[in-house]
Amino acid sequence: MNTKPLVADAHARREGGPDRSVTEVAVGVLVRADGAFLLTSRPAGKAYAGFWEFPGGKLEVGESVEQALRRELHEELGIEIGAATPWRVEMVDYPHVLVRLHFCKVFDWAGELQMREAQDFAWEQLPVKVQPVLPGTVPVLQWFAAERGFDSATH
Repeated sequence: MNTKPLVADAHARREGGPDRSVTEVAVGVLVRADGAFLLTSRPAGKAYAGFWEFPGGKLEVGESVEQALRRELHEELGIEIGAATPWRVEMVDYPHVLVRLHFCKVFDWAGELQMREAQDFAWEQLPVKVQPVLPGTVPVLQWFAAERGFDSATH
């Protein structure tokens, strides 16, 4: 994990000031057999609405990353996941929240995708076609690029 957080929109004021708490977030990187991965758009009314990201959400008190991921992907997408393999952890400093993103790869799930928050979804390969991509998603695309031998994930 990077010790220094990725700073999104560095020019913007940080809500909560320098001593704000970290929000723990479980993120699912769903990967199909053909290598395509799932991105979803952020729903209207949320910060960065319309930006593309990997699905997931905040951990509730007492939840593990895997428990939160199972709950969130069921709530957002209507699917039941198999094993969630911890992959990487990244801190991202957004103007509205400081998050620690726990990225987990998921290769097995059951059920048809249902966009329960009226979001859009896209199965993507590198380089991704959907835009704009949420700042916290960019490192994941770079990790995929490194794993898959690409020069650039976003161009």
